[in-house]
Amino acid sequence: MQEDRQLVPPDPPEIIERLRVQTPARLLTGRAGAAYKTSTQLDLREAHAAARDAVRTELNLLTDLGEDFVRTWSLFEVATEATGKDQYLLRPDLGRRLNEPSRKIIKSSCPTGSDLQIVIGDGLSVTALASQVPSLLPLLHKGARARAWTIGQTFVIRYCRVGILNELGDLLNPKVAILLIGERPGLATAESLSAYMAYHPKPSDTDANRNVISNIHSRGVTAERAAHRILNLATAMMTTQTSGYQLQEELLPTNCIELP
Repeated sequence: MQEDRQLVPPDPPEIIERLRVQTPARLLTGRAGAAYKTSTQLDLREAHAAARDAVRTELNLLTDLGEDFVRTWSLFEVATEATGKDQYLLRPDLGRRLNEPSRKIIKSSCPTGSDLQIVIGDGLSVTALASQVPSLLPLLHKGARARAWTIGQTFVIRYCRVGILNELGDLLNPKVAILLIGERPGLATAESLSAYMAYHPKPSDTDANRNVISNIHSRGVTAERAAHRILNLATAMMTTQTSGYQLQEELLPTNCIELP
């Protein structure tokens, strides 16, 4: 009986439980000999499979975002010069340029010179789009209207990379462009979205000219908090007429946030 009791792992100290509540990271999960416990191994394999699926899955506008959502926001789809998922993953440069038919569609379907232009890119996680965009996009539109901003026509870009912002600036000339794009998934979550932003983006811009709000998901930055941060950052961009490393986001405590 004494030997059996020694095989039963002790309950984790309270401080470990408190740490685990603060992060999705797998902290101090314990071992079975030199390896992880079976439950931890299975959890990691499940997370890895979800991450691979998120990267490899092709975007389907109607099933991923829903027919009602697509109809409500009059969403349409364009594409970059990448012709398939494999080429998109191997040639990041192609994901930064729209193909010629897409450029023509955007020119004919979208107003130019808007205060705010929001676009949606599949990026490296279609799962992230399906999970976060239906909640986030309405909040951004509501907040922009409350600020009396003009808003461009939102659309979706297949095989999209962050550098596409430069071409969007050249085509549509918005004051602030926002790209909602699926983040590279990890073992913590495959549902994380990023919002990349730029003031008057232009072809010569680099990452230094952009700002990003990342980790938008249920266990990270919630849609409500993300909308607040995005709108406040857009306001700062319009006020200072700049973006990127020259502009520092001013974060407010959570209890001070007034939702859009």
